[in-house]
Amino acid sequence: MTLRVVQWATGGVGRAAVEGVLAHPELELVGCWVRSEAKHGLDVGEIVGTPEPVGVRATTSVAEILALEPDCVIYAPLVADTGEVLTLLRAGINVVTPVAWIYPGERQRARLEEACLAGGASLHGTGVNPGGVPDLHPLVFSALTSAVTFVRGEEFSDIRTYDAPDVVRHVMCFGATPQEARSGPMLDLLSAGFERSVRMCLEVLGFSPAATVRRALDLAVATAPIDSPIGVVEPGQVAGQRFCWEGLVGEQVVVRVAVNWLMGEDHLEPAWTFGPEGERFEVEVRGDPDTFVTIRGWQPPSIAEGLRRNPGVVVTAMHCVNSVPAVCAAPPGVRTYVDLPLVHGRAHPDLA
Repeated sequence: MTLRVVQWATGGVGRAAVEGVLAHPELELVGCWVRSEAKHGLDVGEIVGTPEPVGVRATTSVAEILALEPDCVIYAPLVADTGEVLTLLRAGINVVTPVAWIYPGERQRARLEEACLAGGASLHGTGVNPGGVPDLHPLVFSALTSAVTFVRGEEFSDIRTYDAPDVVRHVMCFGATPQEARSGPMLDLLSAGFERSVRMCLEVLGFSPAATVRRALDLAVATAPIDSPIGVVEPGQVAGQRFCWEGLVGEQVVVRVAVNWLMGEDHLEPAWTFGPEGERFEVEVRGDPDTFVTIRGWQPPSIAEGLRRNPGVVVTAMHCVNSVPAVCAAPPGVRTYVDLPLVHGRAHPDLA
């Protein structure tokens, strides 16, 4: 049976998700919601850059989306609007999203569950980071060991390849003063997701319910002008950020989630680098035996290619797309990674 899918928003993740839906044999794109009036009425193919028209026109109207009665919405705006998601769920529309709700807390989950049960729909939050590397992947590899004492998920990326200049400068505070970055919104915004990743690992792996979570931000500044897509980062301005969240049982760190985002490896103080292994993601599980995994391919080979089509963004979109059949088949409610069966991709159409 073909599942009818709506794409909600057409930023980087949304554009990649459209491509994924079009290539998936079990999915049909039937609608697309956009925020911009300039995109209203355009063929979705014109928005995302497909060779041929898709035959689906974008709309700014929520009522039009609800009238389509899709099986699922891939909800991918820059910032989540809980009211929008509750509306979709109460209308009986399943939601898969990379922007929130990977492992909701009890109070947040109760509100979402009420909407899910009212509409008979399911909600699944996913992604790559948070989602995937700091939570799903450590849990998957923990199945290969026993007596787990520590798990870690960590990213090492050149932030210049992220095609969201306003976010990089004004939200993430690259190019700002260290004081501005420390008082900016980014640590709180990220913590809303990454602390839930830590909690997922703590709770699913069975660490003490008294475990605590702490967070930290370290900064590096430019020592010489650094050219970047957000403009020149001048000496003394922020050019590197390391965010870290740790789960502790007593004084022992048992879960560690971290991101290392640099404006390249030159002219930084402290003199941070990605190390000899370069850009990558890492997953580590300590137990009997230990496991250490390095993931490559999710960072682009150059800044220009990253700005054109960043594979990390595509990976995020594809896990959303490939989750749709499982989410639509699931009982109503909030469905996290641990509630769903194995989510997998599908063969290239030429090989199917």
